[in-house]
Amino acid sequence: MKNLLFILLIYPFVASSQVNDVPLYKNSSFTSEERAKDLLNRMNVEEKVAQLMSSWLTNFSYDQNGNLSQEKLDQIFKQGINSVQPAFAPIAQTVEERNTIQKYLLEKTRLGIPAIFVDEGLHGLMRPESTVFPQAIGIACSWNPELVEQIYDIIAREMRSRGTGLVLSPVIDMNRDPRWGRTDETFGEDPYICSQMGIAAVRGFQGSSNGVIDENHVAATLKHFSGHGQAEGGINKAPANVSTRILFESHFAPFRNTIAEASPIAVMPSYNEIDGVPSHGNKWLLKDVLRDQFGFDGIIVSDYAGISQLINPHAIAENNLQAAELAFNAGVQIELPSGMCFKELPKLINNGAISAAEIDSAVYQVLKLKFDLGLFENPFVNEKKAVAISKLKSSKEIALKAAQQSIVLLKNDGVLPLDKKSIKKIAVIGPGADSHSFGGYPGAPYYATSLLEGIQAKVGKGVEVVTAQGVKITENWKDDARHNWMVNDIILPTREDNLKLINEAKEIAKTADVIILAIGENEQICREVFGPQHLGDNVTLDLISNQQELADSLLTLGKPVIVYLQNGRPLSITKLDESANAVIEGWYMGQESGTAAADVIFGDVNPSAKLTITFPKSVGQLPLYYNHKPSAQFTNYISMDKEPLYPFGYGLSYTTFSYSEPKLSKATIKKEDSSIVTVTVTNTGKVEGDEIVQLYIRDEVSSVTRPVKELKGFKRISLDPGESKDVSFEINKSMLAFWNIDMNYVVEPGTFKIMVGNSSDNLNSLSLTVNE
Repeated sequence: MKNLLFILLIYPFVASSQVNDVPLYKNSSFTSEERAKDLLNRMNVEEKVAQLMSSWLTNFSYDQNGNLSQEKLDQIFKQGINSVQPAFAPIAQTVEERNTIQKYLLEKTRLGIPAIFVDEGLHGLMRPESTVFPQAIGIACSWNPELVEQIYDIIAREMRSRGTGLVLSPVIDMNRDPRWGRTDETFGEDPYICSQMGIAAVRGFQGSSNGVIDENHVAATLKHFSGHGQAEGGINKAPANVSTRILFESHFAPFRNTIAEASPIAVMPSYNEIDGVPSHGNKWLLKDVLRDQFGFDGIIVSDYAGISQLINPHAIAENNLQAAELAFNAGVQIELPSGMCFKELPKLINNGAISAAEIDSAVYQVLKLKFDLGLFENPFVNEKKAVAISKLKSSKEIALKAAQQSIVLLKNDGVLPLDKKSIKKIAVIGPGADSHSFGGYPGAPYYATSLLEGIQAKVGKGVEVVTAQGVKITENWKDDARHNWMVNDIILPTREDNLKLINEAKEIAKTADVIILAIGENEQICREVFGPQHLGDNVTLDLISNQQELADSLLTLGKPVIVYLQNGRPLSITKLDESANAVIEGWYMGQESGTAAADVIFGDVNPSAKLTITFPKSVGQLPLYYNHKPSAQFTNYISMDKEPLYPFGYGLSYTTFSYSEPKLSKATIKKEDSSIVTVTVTNTGKVEGDEIVQLYIRDEVSSVTRPVKELKGFKRISLDPGESKDVSFEINKSMLAFWNIDMNYVVEPGTFKIMVGNSSDNLNSLSLTVNE
């Protein structure tokens, strides 16, 4: 940031303000830097501030002909605008609205600066007629960064074809409390897995690793910086009561690594506070750490209403003027989704409360991004192109592959895979049987396949499929993911009403050969909390709304029961793990949910996913994560041990794998050197399968306490029956370093435990000695 300010101050005024009567900034033969500098020099204060504010498209009104109101356009865009926030509209309406806005900005404003259109893209473009992929927590369980990059590349192309320039994704918060309703938006509990998925997502969105964005990609936004995933009590926006060391070791790591490896364009601060200072007003966080230590030179955008929340609930500002001063001086450069506070920036410039040079620096970055995106040359959207890209066959194929690789097999006593030839009737029972749930920030695809539909298509006419709802999770659920996620009221059904449904389901299931029990959550009970009227965090991880009673009733029939979970957070299903024949974690798998689930259930696809978040036996075990400190699980509770129900990195297959004892190329190295650890993995079963080989490391004795193990590498491999492969990892300084007692990032000499295996609790180990 200091370098950018220096450049702006000494940058020589470009040779001529006009070239052949065309302003230099409109001449594409000049660089983005030159054009941005020229345009900045032509702007007045009001025009500059407008480039740091956004507007909701929902703020607009329409005339009697259905066109955007000219009066509203004049009112909102007279001085220009940084960006326009999304409205949930299909392609035709989106194209018309965006082209109308760009035309106005180019033709009716003094300088003709186009807008950046902003969208959400957590697991697909959050609009109708888009491809919906598995929710983030599911995508992460694939442990396949190459696939993740492909997914976000597709999302970027769908976005850019509709005029989007900036996406408010990916979420790389590290989750340490699954009571949090935004658990499904995260990649899991581990800083390394969040880093690798974040790097892949940014590369997919931006189409590069160096921050260069072509005409088919979009600028990515890392969020939320920081500590958002370890909020007090699992309550969204609550304080992150963690130490500076925990911040650097865990919550900061995905941001530091993704910035270094993928060059994201933007970062969004979190809603929560750290040590009494909300992130949107935290100069240490945004300038000292993010800018100076991590070298981030992109744009810092606010979360929605994050600046006004400095007034309420944080109460560190009295009014919009003071909130704007605190946020801007802390480092926030753009206010989303409106300029409620930043409209006060001209007053703050005039009274000297904020620096005019800092304003110029922020505006320069915005203008440069607009030039880099090619908005001045290509501001308009082509509807036919957007429709064609939204319907690409290859996108559907990747959506199916992603769903297949994201499904985790948690238990199997041999009942799976099912054999169509030996089954005459299948009962698909439960609230998740015929639902199309996508999780938080959902788009709306052209089609979606439920579990019931997938099974019906898989077995054809040769097997009878019967179904029943079993229970309602919420009374006002609709088969509309966006409605469920957005509606405020959560209305739980009465036990009496659910018991009627349970009895009906039991009667239907009596004649079936096998029962597939589809239970879990929906988007109304696991989602982002928007306020007191829109809840999503929970005090329990148990099945709610009589779902356990449904399961108990069906289990009395003596039929094989396969539990299929559809949910956004780990659930404490200890009783089902003991009694069901098989348990499948399906998360929210997107538009191909049912097809992928049927592929796994009937063995056309061998499950390969592994958990990226720990499943507790009870909410009383929280916090519970694999990379805990040595003293965290030193003793058990009186009524329960500290062991998880399913550990991090865990997932079963229809085949089996054996691991040789790991070997090191060097048992002793110096701090600057490296060693190679190698293990031979063999498919000892009868079918082809994918295995995810995981590397963990522990510093045995150190100047500060270290986790009992930390994920430092993984590789996904495919093996035919009887086939073996050697898998190697280079152990180097980056894997061994940590923040020492003086908060310096160093490698301390000593002994390190090197662990390789197929989950965090099934590892072979050996020792590596590191000398000065």
